[in-house]
Amino acid sequence: MRKIKITYLGGGSKAWARVFMTDLALAEGICGEIALYDIDVPAAELNKRIGDRINEDPNTVSRWDYKVYTDIGAALDGADFVAASILPGTFDEMESDVHLPEKYGIYQSVGDTVGPGGVLRAMRTVPIYEGFAREIKAHCPDAWVINLTNPMTACTKTLYDVFPGIKAFGCCHEVFHAQEFLCKVAKELLGAEGLTRRDILIDACGVNHFTWITEARYQDNDMLALLPKFIEKFYERGYCEQVDDPDGFHDNPFLYGNKVKMDLFNRFGVLAAAGDRHLVEFMNNSWYIKDKETVDSWLYHLTTVAYRKQDRLDKIAQSKRIADGEEKIEVVKSDEEVVELMKALLGLIPAHVSNANIVNAGQMADMPLGSVVETNCVFSRDSVKPIVAKPLPKDVSALVYRNAVNIENTYYGIKNRDFRAIFEAFANQPLCSGLTIAQAKELFTSMVNATSEYLKDYYPLGELKL
Repeated sequence: MRKIKITYLGGGSKAWARVFMTDLALAEGICGEIALYDIDVPAAELNKRIGDRINEDPNTVSRWDYKVYTDIGAALDGADFVAASILPGTFDEMESDVHLPEKYGIYQSVGDTVGPGGVLRAMRTVPIYEGFAREIKAHCPDAWVINLTNPMTACTKTLYDVFPGIKAFGCCHEVFHAQEFLCKVAKELLGAEGLTRRDILIDACGVNHFTWITEARYQDNDMLALLPKFIEKFYERGYCEQVDDPDGFHDNPFLYGNKVKMDLFNRFGVLAAAGDRHLVEFMNNSWYIKDKETVDSWLYHLTTVAYRKQDRLDKIAQSKRIADGEEKIEVVKSDEEVVELMKALLGLIPAHVSNANIVNAGQMADMPLGSVVETNCVFSRDSVKPIVAKPLPKDVSALVYRNAVNIENTYYGIKNRDFRAIFEAFANQPLCSGLTIAQAKELFTSMVNATSEYLKDYYPLGELKL
C-alpha cells in the first residue's frame, strides 16, 4: 500500500469533495493523509466528518486520515498531490457576473469561463492562484497539482506562469459527456448495449469548454460518419446522454438536448465536445444565445444563480445530514478520472490516456505557444506528455483561436493589473459582439464595481479609467 499526502485547496467544497473522497475510498493500493485547507474552516471540518463516515463504510477499501489545516503552508508541506477546487467569491458575485449583462441583451448559460462573467471570475481567481503557485513552490515544489477550478484555462496558465517548474494540469469532465453521447449514437444506430465512454476512442483538442472531437471510433466503426443519420432523427427533438430518458433534459437547468452540438457538426463536420451550455458562450451571442426564446429553441437552459444558491443550500444541508449520520453516503465509483491519473503518475497502473489542460508546446500547432490548451495526454510514472492533436478544420480553428487569444490577453491584463488590457479582452468576447464601445465600458465598470469587495486587495480600483 503506497502512503501519500494529498492537499485539497478548497477542502470545504460542497459537491466535488464528496466525489473525490468516495473515489479515493475505493482506490486500491494507496492511502495516507488528506489535508483539507479552506478559508471557510467550518466547511472543511464538515468534510472531515464526512470523510470519517466514509472510512466506516463497509465498501471502503482505502481509509484516509482527514486533517483540517488553517495554515496553507502547513497543509502543503510534504504533499505528493495538490488538488485545487475553489469558488472565487460567493454566489452573490457570480450573480452580478451572470445577470448584470442581461441589461445589455447579453445572456449567459454558465458564466464561469468566457464572456463577461468569465472575465470577471478570472479577475477574482487569478490573484488567488498566484498565491497558490507561490506557496506550492515554497512548500511542495515536486507535487503534482491538479486544477479543477474554473476558469480552467486561466487558472492553469497562472500556475505555470508564476511557477514555471510546476507539475500541473487541469481536469475537466466535459469531454467524457461527449463520449457518452457517442455511446448513445452507437446504441441507436448499431444496437450496441452497455457501452461506457472508455469504449469510444477519440482525438480531441481545443481550449477548455470549447474542445472538439476530430476522430472517434468504436471498434471498427467511424462514429463521426454515423452522426448525420443520428442527427437527422434527433435534431429537432434533442437527445440527452446524461439521463436514462433522452428527453429528460427539459426540467433540469444543467442538462440540454445537444441540438447546438448537432448543429455545429452539421456546419463543420467535427463534434464539439462540451455541453451546449458551455459551447454557446464561445460564439457570437446572436448565434445561439440571443435571448431566452432563442435559448429555448436550441433546447438548453440559462442556469440562474438563484437556482445555484438554492442548490448550494441543499448540498450544505445534505452534508450536515451525512456528517451527523442521519443520511448514508453512497461509496460508489464515479466516472471521474482524477484518482486513475494519480495512480498512473505514481506508476501503480499502466500508462493512461486522458484529456488534460496543459501549456501548448506544439500539441496544437494552430494555437499560441505557451497558451493552455486541452488535448489528449499520456499519464505515466511522474510524467504527463501531450499527444499532438489532429488539426482542426480551419473554420473551427479560427473560432478556437479567437477565444485562446482572448484568454491569454485577459490573463496578462490581470497579471499586470492593467484595466485597459482587461477591458479590451472583455470587449472582444464573442458574447459582447453586439455592444458599442461605450456600452462595453459601462458594463465592464458596473461589473467591476459589483464585485469590488473581492478585487480591492489586488487591483487599484481608484484608477479604473477606460
